[in-house]
Amino acid sequence: MAMRRLSIPSLFPAWQWLSRYNGSKFRSDLLAALIVIAMLVPQGMAYAMVAGLPPVMGLYASILPMIIYAMVGGSPTLSIGPVAIISMMVFGTLAPLYEVGSPVYVEAACLLALLTGFISLLLGIFRFGFLIQLISHPVIKSFIIASALLIALSQFKFLFDIPLQTNNVPEFLVSFWQYVRYSNFATLALGITTILFLVYIPAFLNSAFIKTRAGSLIFLIRALPLILVIVSIGLMYFLNLQQAGIKTVGEIPSSFPPIAIPHWNMQMVIDLLPGAALIAMISFVESLSIAQATALQQRSNLNSNQELIALGLANISAGVTSAFPVTGSLSRTVVNADAGARTPMAGVLSSLFIIVVSMYFTGFLRDLPLAILAATIIISIWKLVEFKPFLETWRYSKADGIAMWITFFSVICIDISTGLIIGIISTFILMLWRISRPHIAVIGLVKGTQHFRNISRHQVITSPKIFSIRIDENLSFLNANTLKGYIITEVSKNAQLEHVIINCSSISAIDLSALEMLEEINAELAKLHIQLHFSEIKGPVMDKLKDSPLLQHLNGQVFFSHFQAMQNLAPELFLPKSPH
Repeated sequence: MAMRRLSIPSLFPAWQWLSRYNGSKFRSDLLAALIVIAMLVPQGMAYAMVAGLPPVMGLYASILPMIIYAMVGGSPTLSIGPVAIISMMVFGTLAPLYEVGSPVYVEAACLLALLTGFISLLLGIFRFGFLIQLISHPVIKSFIIASALLIALSQFKFLFDIPLQTNNVPEFLVSFWQYVRYSNFATLALGITTILFLVYIPAFLNSAFIKTRAGSLIFLIRALPLILVIVSIGLMYFLNLQQAGIKTVGEIPSSFPPIAIPHWNMQMVIDLLPGAALIAMISFVESLSIAQATALQQRSNLNSNQELIALGLANISAGVTSAFPVTGSLSRTVVNADAGARTPMAGVLSSLFIIVVSMYFTGFLRDLPLAILAATIIISIWKLVEFKPFLETWRYSKADGIAMWITFFSVICIDISTGLIIGIISTFILMLWRISRPHIAVIGLVKGTQHFRNISRHQVITSPKIFSIRIDENLSFLNANTLKGYIITEVSKNAQLEHVIINCSSISAIDLSALEMLEEINAELAKLHIQLHFSEIKGPVMDKLKDSPLLQHLNGQVFFSHFQAMQNLAPELFLPKSPH
């Protein structure tokens, strides 16, 4: 096999857009970066809090990973950094193992990013990207909804300023009942005011009344969280609201992200590996879905394995720069695209701005109230909590609906990682159950045509001496006995039967167990002087069957079409009827 030719684009994917970069694209990317920064600073710090980590780590997670993705990734607008779902998974992985906020907890978060990166990188290098996409979309959707609910509830401890357990809903309710009487009402008032501000001010600015007088204020609407951060810091500083017991972010080190390999040992790796694998899966699915949506709009090409490699390297860079696992952000990517980002340089510029903030403006963020960040998270995440998809899925597919509800209740009642595993397992169990119970249709001839349809759905012509069935599933060990039992039951009901015809038009594979089952049916029917026939066998299936004992000992025939089989076995159906 010839070696794949190496080229600059294959070794350095960013060359494809850097070689055509110009001033016009830079201006568009610079404007997009400024708009994204308005979201990224408060979001990054808030999502670090969701993960149980110091807020500055949210800024660190927005620097090198974004630059690395820009150099290696395929999407021109995908914004890489901390996101709510992954932050919650980080918390769910680490909280049972280490004390939240402790030095070992922080080191473990960095190691988790490193492991997530290596898993993604290896999957991409060895082209196993398709494996991660085996998780069904209903399970992912349910997981995101349940996680969003837990993330929103996890912020109540900052709104009420009380210690709450948020691994699952039962723990949350018990701890809320125990501690709600100790709530800080000043903090709660600030949080509720912030929520009302973030709900009603954007709606007011986006109303027809304002648009007709001031035009589109989309930039101002998107910058509201950052404006709120600045105003709240000013209020804390000038009104000295700390005396009311309102807690703030506190001291944040002003420095470039420290570059170092996190402390690790084999036991830590073993403990964190399952969580890292789950985070790698969800990170890839979420990131690829977002990237594909924008790629379709901009007609850019995406390679799933290359995206895995890019995400892997981004997470490795997060692990060595005192950050936690990252992935693509839907909200920031949409804003990035809408703001006119032309190339990944917009992400690079955003990272450079974050470096400036990390090195020179962290002192300014010291007085930022935690309740403000909590309210920002609740507003941004709550829109994901909707139950309409559950009803729509249930109406379309009961099996997918069951998998969604199992995933949802597992996540909110146990924990986020265990819930996802249970959801994935339930999907495969339900899939195996469906395959084990294939749809089997008794078919007859539609009058005046050569088409055969289900006798329970259409007016068709049949013969009492022929039993024709169509199996709408591949035959395997999972459903072999079901088919055998069905044929035996139906044959026992008809004493006039002479022929059984299996229409194979919907069968693409027959495994050894199913082949042996068909041989047994052939032998049993022969004892009853009933012939077994096959029609419309696909080429690849016939290639497997032609040298098998089944066709060598078949007491019937193999017909090219089902119509041909009926013409040969029941010619009386095609004779003109007498006028009387």
